[in-house]
Amino acid sequence: KEFDKGAAVIIKHTNPCGVALGEDQLKTFMVAREVDPTSAFGGILGFNRPVTAETAEEIVKNFVEAVVAPGFEPEALKLFATKKNVRLMLMPEWNPAENTAKLDLKRIGGGLLVQSPDTLTYVEDQLKVASERNPDSREIEDMKFAWIVAKHVKSNAIVYAKDQEILGIGAGQMSRVDSARVAVEKACKPLQGAVMASDAFFPFRDSVDEAAKHGITAIISPGGSIRDEEVLQAANENKIAMLFTGTRHFKH
Repeated sequence: KEFDKGAAVIIKHTNPCGVALGEDQLKTFMVAREVDPTSAFGGILGFNRPVTAETAEEIVKNFVEAVVAPGFEPEALKLFATKKNVRLMLMPEWNPAENTAKLDLKRIGGGLLVQSPDTLTYVEDQLKVASERNPDSREIEDMKFAWIVAKHVKSNAIVYAKDQEILGIGAGQMSRVDSARVAVEKACKPLQGAVMASDAFFPFRDSVDEAAKHGITAIISPGGSIRDEEVLQAANENKIAMLFTGTRHFKH
């Protein structure tokens, strides 16, 4: 629901393993699935448009745990009825910009951890071009997409995207550069000309150098590291455009 365009997402162990945007729902789903088809098996599918019979016909060819959507066409329901273990869930109307949740609760032994929820959205007028090169319009749109996806990936989170498709996701590694490398290894297509999103600042320049090796042309991150100058030097050396958001996601 954070996207105006039609969207398809595949979730595995609370992390997205495939995301794509487009108004042709079947094609969008298949593009999302191809990001990481191995991990997509047994996943949870999410759509922000009612699921069509055409899409349902493709979904039931493989095992999925659940499908979440704002609605299902009657013929889609008939197709899902042939799969006794799939769970269908209706998603209520909800605008993330109007999220009224006051607290985010995490269970721990003997109590709860309480914090403010991450309701951060992509706010264009808060962005700062920190690099020597300005991003072009295509890079800006792809960085917006990747930044929103990174919000929902467990930190350390790195996301590569191009042409409104996620190409690779690195989730939950203990060092940011390892997440960058995992995302490269998981990439479904060559990364030349793609953008990178990082959910928190780069503590060193190594992640930028890793991105440059694979043809990344623009990066969005919060900034704020004591080594920002070193990080920006790496970006400028490789003619990478870099946007700073000023705020981080950092999902745990």
